[in-house]
Amino acid sequence: MNACVEPVTALPLVQHRSRRRTAPVRARRIAVFRALQLGDMLCAVPALRALRAGEPDARITLIGLPWAQEFVSRFSALVDDLMVFPGAPGMPEQPCAEAAAGPFYAAAHAARFDLAIQLHGSGALTNAVVQRLGARRMAGFCPDPAAARCNRAGVLVPWPQGNEVERLLALMQALGYPCTDRSLAFPLRPLDHASWRLLAAEHGLVAGEYICLHAGARMLSRRWPVERFAEAGRALRRHWQVKVVLTGSRDESALVGQLARRLGKPVVNLCGQTALGTLAALIRGARLLLCNDTGASHIAAAVGTPSVVVSCGSDSARWAPLDTTLHRVLADQPACRPCMHQCCPVAGHPCAANISVASVVEAALALAARERSHG
Repeated sequence: MNACVEPVTALPLVQHRSRRRTAPVRARRIAVFRALQLGDMLCAVPALRALRAGEPDARITLIGLPWAQEFVSRFSALVDDLMVFPGAPGMPEQPCAEAAAGPFYAAAHAARFDLAIQLHGSGALTNAVVQRLGARRMAGFCPDPAAARCNRAGVLVPWPQGNEVERLLALMQALGYPCTDRSLAFPLRPLDHASWRLLAAEHGLVAGEYICLHAGARMLSRRWPVERFAEAGRALRRHWQVKVVLTGSRDESALVGQLARRLGKPVVNLCGQTALGTLAALIRGARLLLCNDTGASHIAAAVGTPSVVVSCGSDSARWAPLDTTLHRVLADQPACRPCMHQCCPVAGHPCAANISVASVVEAALALAARERSHG
């Protein structure tokens, strides 16, 4: 990263207020490209926070997936608006809408961005997308260290190893923006709290007296077996004498229904019944979240709820919560990781099968003991 220790010279920050000027100056326009799902977006919050601290008067546009309107609305202190990305060949997050590509790039050019920041992976696929936005300068990552640069055209830094939060902050530091807070966040609104209170009244939930189980994940290869979720849930329910609450998206209802049957009563199945903010408020009130490596894990990190994360297939070091005192990530590391297969092609799905119920329960109880000793 030392190649870009003078980023302010290469990318001068515009001073928006000057006593010498009599005419208003157009605020800097900054585009941030990160067309990813919820958990990935929450990992970008510290970087967006640093960007906003360094550019308090800029208009910051997120270029993301359609669902990210919810993110922009909730994080309006960090991001001003959304441009919906139509997808691109080779990018798996959404189908490529070729007919929408022309109007999208035309709108990006019309926005006259002063700076376009690539916060979406190593840049192998995404740098070309960001270059097409027509910004005066570009910043981002590059997969080849030899391609790194820090000049008038912009800043490209080598794609670093390590945790996603720290990776993104490394780029902010290269741009000269302050990076003092690595914590995630999820702002809760009055409606979120009200919806949680309605659920609590309906199902007899008391904060700290229930645990959440989130057995779903977008990729089947990222799911710990449902029968193991059930066994772990029963063990923790007996040990703590707590209620078990099941969460998930509407399209995971069959999976969560199977989990509910395996758990047996009492169980509260809220799969498909919680908006995003309500889910966050629900997790905030839980004693513990047990989940796969998916967006629910990052919500727990953002709201400060202890979690045990069973990490199957993914790059666990990259996506693990930074606070290891509050969150435990359990992962087996066969040679085939990280895996981008929808279904595991290896007989027996070893990265999931090698995480035992006993190890998950032990991690949960250890977290609880630590919480008591520091309470």
